[in-house]
Amino acid sequence: MNIAVVGLGLIGGSICKALKANTFYHIMGIDNDQSVIKKALDAGAIDEEITVDRLSEVNLTIVALYPETIVKFIEENAGRFRAGSIVMDTCGIKGYIVRNCAPVLEKKDVVFIGTHPMAGTEHSGFDYATADLFNGASFIITPTENTPQIAIDLVSTLGACMNFGKVVISTPEQHDANIAYTSQLCHLVSNAYVKSPSLFRADGFSAGSFLDLTRVAYLNEKMWSSLFMCNKEALLFEVNNILKVITEYRDAMENNDIDTLRELLKAGRELKEKSMEFYGQERK
Repeated sequence: MNIAVVGLGLIGGSICKALKANTFYHIMGIDNDQSVIKKALDAGAIDEEITVDRLSEVNLTIVALYPETIVKFIEENAGRFRAGSIVMDTCGIKGYIVRNCAPVLEKKDVVFIGTHPMAGTEHSGFDYATADLFNGASFIITPTENTPQIAIDLVSTLGACMNFGKVVISTPEQHDANIAYTSQLCHLVSNAYVKSPSLFRADGFSAGSFLDLTRVAYLNEKMWSSLFMCNKEALLFEVNNILKVITEYRDAMENNDIDTLRELLKAGRELKEKSMEFYGQERK
């Protein structure tokens, strides 16, 4: 099977490396940066570079670009994809992508499937791509009512080949609501947290909690601003909620109300304990 990966950054590059390490598929790469193509060829991550004019030779195309760029690429090349083939994306939001891509490709007899590999690092680019990036991670697939089961099965199998630990089937809308809480809010809060004037007065005073909370402040602002805006409604719900809750803590302290503060902290601890039981996590 011929697989083309469009965009050889952290995710696209890792997909190439994982597929080359675990399958016998023929991997073809597309990237605007020729230095990245050279690195991918030298690393054995792709078998060859192709241009969009050869998309008609491809059975499965994986588009690993920023949200708006994904939509633009698919709109501009809709007529180049092989009829009967599958096109999937790897973007961290799904509603915007699926709404704009699936109808365009359906008219060309091409199946579009939105996916989200739940893996990554604070770094970006092919230099940080690894064959084991997805080991044990969740692979989310967001089919529509028009998606053939055989295409869902093929993409699920591809996820297993890349060593994902779990395949999750979701609607694009449910995916975006969940991801606003479990990922986007975390990045936003972390990025805001480091803006304290205390940041450069803490040498020797930080430990694990500081490192955990600040790790994802080191982000790709071009990509994350795009993700935030494409999922604005769901993320604003989470932002408004956390502002409300933090205000309750602040008010309790301003009012010297230790009983309320204690109850707020207790409620948070209990919710964390319940979530650990729900997700099967161990206490540390």
